[in-house]
Amino acid sequence: MDLAVLRADMVDGLESPPRDILADEAVAIAMRDVPRHAFVDDERTAYADRAHEALGTRVLAPRTVARLLQALALEDDDTVLIVGAGVGYTAAVAAEIVGETNVHAVDISRPLVAEARGNLSESGYDGVLVDCRDGANGLPEYAPFDRILLEAAAVEPPRALLEQLAEDGRLVFPRGTHQQRLEAVSADGETEQFDAVSLDPLLVEGEQSGAVERNRTAREDHERAQRRAESRRGWEQDWIEWEEAIGGQSRRGRSR
Repeated sequence: MDLAVLRADMVDGLESPPRDILADEAVAIAMRDVPRHAFVDDERTAYADRAHEALGTRVLAPRTVARLLQALALEDDDTVLIVGAGVGYTAAVAAEIVGETNVHAVDISRPLVAEARGNLSESGYDGVLVDCRDGANGLPEYAPFDRILLEAAAVEPPRALLEQLAEDGRLVFPRGTHQQRLEAVSADGETEQFDAVSLDPLLVEGEQSGAVERNRTAREDHERAQRRAESRRGWEQDWIEWEEAIGGQSRRGRSR
């Protein structure tokens, strides 16, 4: 079984009728080069155009990866953040296009972070940084990013991710709940819609898969509270800090 031939056949199938999914030459070349079998346990089906399950997450089908990366419109030397690292395959394809040290990825699942790191290292992409984070918060230490890919469904893109876009940046994510459509949002708020997709919901700390609306509510409540805190000035902020200090002293006194 020649895996390079299977890989080429996979890309040819995405480029040719009746699918006609893959038209971006840079993405096609990258998908021909990345050893997908290193990210999927079953070598026999690694290059089939189907999704796989791994550690409680879905490894996206090649057609979905192609759609996501084409919508992202990567250019040489772009700095990229991938939210929802999964097993690391999408990050590896992006690294082939922009350079591995320009790709950063986060995932809320610690086992998946370990899996992605191991897969990327085995495949020759050690320079990709993968960290365990709540994806809704992004990776502010390395911002701004030219491109941000959210590999999870959301009703609205998280505020933190929009704030971490570079001036000419672009964020791509599946918008919606049960019915989703791929959407690109620019730093100035312009949007562009693409094909229908179906991805798992964006998780936030304490949430579980299968609850997009609840995940969104938890995240948006946090964002609203943060905005209210940031809007406080002068005596109001001093008063809040004083109340918190007194409350803390009272609690300590009762615990003695």
